[in-house]
Amino acid sequence: MPRIKLQRFAENANRPDIVEPGKANFGHLAGHWRPDFFQNTNPMVLEMGCGKGEYTVGLAQHHPDQNFLGLDIKGERIWRGSTRAEALGLTNVGFLRLSAHQLEDHFAPAELSEIWITFPDPRPRDRDIKRRLTAPRFLDMYQKLLAPGGVAQLKTDSEGLFAYTLEVLASRPGARLDVATRDLYAETDAAFAAAQAIQTHFEGKYRAVGVPIKYVRFML
Repeated sequence: MPRIKLQRFAENANRPDIVEPGKANFGHLAGHWRPDFFQNTNPMVLEMGCGKGEYTVGLAQHHPDQNFLGLDIKGERIWRGSTRAEALGLTNVGFLRLSAHQLEDHFAPAELSEIWITFPDPRPRDRDIKRRLTAPRFLDMYQKLLAPGGVAQLKTDSEGLFAYTLEVLASRPGARLDVATRDLYAETDAAFAAAQAIQTHFEGKYRAVGVPIKYVRFML
């Protein structure tokens, strides 16, 4: 393993804004994230597959009255998000190193006010359908963990994942589609303003080459 990765993993082990295997609080924060980790009572928002944390940190900057947690399995990625959050002096953002399918083990029912799914792997092969972050098994988890009135939001460059998500939501009892568009940045309605306010590095690259960004906001 390259020395730089080892150094970053060592830094992660000492950063209070990162929760990961091996730390005393790992697996013990369900139902206690706000008082014990964020040390406040503000609503908590989770970003699935946060990567380098650009979106999680951006949300935290825009909404200081909320708590934001980025989830990703890669330690080097969340090191970058943590580093940026620290440089900005943000105290309302944290990171959890975890596989997405373990989500229910680390949060209590109704503990989240909102979930963002930003540019996940679209998993285009049929054999990988169950691994899509908007597959029914993940929606089941989101529904359990979202507080009443909580919303989930998807941003993607993938037409396939966008269409699949709409199909799953249409067939799901109780699901409600708030807004959906195949070209987010062509929309002028205020309903899309929050999703337009922040964009990741890769989102900018997609737009630069003419790939429209798809967006869905829904309730479960």
